[in-house]
Amino acid sequence: MKFNKWTIALAAVGVVSLASAAKAEEKTSPVLTALSSTTISGYVDTSMEWNPGTGNAFVPPYKFNSPSKADGFNLDVVQLRIEKPLDEQDWSAGYRVDLWFGPDANTLNTTSTGANNSDFAIRQAYVALRAPVGNGLDFKVGVFDSIVGYESVEAGKDPNFTRSYGHSIEPQTMTGVLASYRFCDCFSMSAGVANTVGPQINNRAFITPTGVYGPDAESYKAYMGSVALTAPDSWGFLAGSTLYGGIVNGYNANLGGVRPVSPVFGKNQTSYYAGATVATPLKQVRLGAAWDYLEIEQSPGQTWAVAGYISWQATEKLSFHGRAEYFKDGSHVLFSTPAEQITYPLTPVTSEVLDLTLTAQYDLWKNVISRLEFRWDHSLNDSPAFGGTSYTPIFGGPTADNAYLLALNIIYQF
Repeated sequence: MKFNKWTIALAAVGVVSLASAAKAEEKTSPVLTALSSTTISGYVDTSMEWNPGTGNAFVPPYKFNSPSKADGFNLDVVQLRIEKPLDEQDWSAGYRVDLWFGPDANTLNTTSTGANNSDFAIRQAYVALRAPVGNGLDFKVGVFDSIVGYESVEAGKDPNFTRSYGHSIEPQTMTGVLASYRFCDCFSMSAGVANTVGPQINNRAFITPTGVYGPDAESYKAYMGSVALTAPDSWGFLAGSTLYGGIVNGYNANLGGVRPVSPVFGKNQTSYYAGATVATPLKQVRLGAAWDYLEIEQSPGQTWAVAGYISWQATEKLSFHGRAEYFKDGSHVLFSTPAEQITYPLTPVTSEVLDLTLTAQYDLWKNVISRLEFRWDHSLNDSPAFGGTSYTPIFGGPTADNAYLLALNIIYQF
């Protein structure tokens, strides 16, 4: 056996024996044992954007979009994941930590202090547990992603680079406990309880955004549930197709639009979601659909979105993805009331938008997602919703009915 120089030196002066040192060398450190099952992964997400036309004060307000990204080169986010996955043991335990660095980290809005200008955020941080109940009952305890939605905050998992409006009105991050159970290959369920439906870590429903105690009881919590159905192999070409539905209800201290005239902070809300991914007779083509409805306490109008998706794997490396979406924002969660339609007292005006997105992806380099995307957002109202050079809706405001985007997204996954 080969000993290190410090062991040999101690043996030379009689402090230790080589026999005892050999046994110590052969014994695995508990720390090394734990680290051996831990994985480190992540990605670096960058983009280049061109917004034809003049004025970027009012860009389409879907998640992770902002005037600072328009007409230039961007570092979007760096994700670092440290994880010990669950294994096959009955009482398996593990954890996951997802850390975000970069401008998009501020959009997550998870910081427990409420300050979101550090370019750092915790996306997820939970302990994973499994109890030997039936097929295995899995738990997440801590901070985890929302259980509803067709798209992910992780760009590389989405068919398109830019996010949908439906994704932008969904709950994103919650602090609580989530239980998941798979009854069989075709049916699974999840249910959980959290502090609030807002993303701020450790937030409470009885504390208002201004830091004072609100009207809700100290025991008031957010509740969630979802079901997933998967078509079995016996269904022919539909095998693997999924149907998903979920509901999340609770208090959201951070609810409010990107640029609302009247921020809707400190309200109870319920998010309803239904989505499907459908295989087709053409193995290279898959279809998708998503419906999101956001019900807000004492809301002046309805806020909901419906979207259709199509993906075509043309070759091993080349794929095309499309999305068509209609969004109605009667509660002004994302869109402000058009300046020329503001009257006093304030008269609610419903914003309606059409989104068409086309994406071409070509995997030229190993571990790299490279895609070119064109997006068109069109206001269906009689007044402009985009453009402009002033951020003040009343004195400046949007000047265009259409917003165009041509973007190149490059993601390295490690």
